[in-house]
Amino acid sequence: MGAAKLAAAVYVTDPDTNETVILEAGTSPEARLAALVTNPAAWEDGNLPTTTPAEPAPTGDDDADTEPAARKTAAKKPARGRTAAAEGTSGQ
Repeated sequence: MGAAKLAAAVYVTDPDTNETVILEAGTSPEARLAALVTNPAAWEDGNLPTTTPAEPAPTGDDDADTEPAARKTAAKKPARGRTAAAEGTSGQ
């Protein structure tokens, strides 16, 4: 079976360059860009391409990116002046 072709022009954002790319009707785009076109109506046969780019294997040097973000803890004491307001005094 031949490569899937687009039935209409499609605009996608290239994940590598973050630029808008026009995929012209009647063309077979690169697999990495074709995976971004998820609307079946954009393809000539109405079916999404079956071949998708494989996820890149982890390189091991991204350890800092895989840790969950730290949570902010709530303040234990009220902000300055709130105690005085709660007591009904001017705080002076």
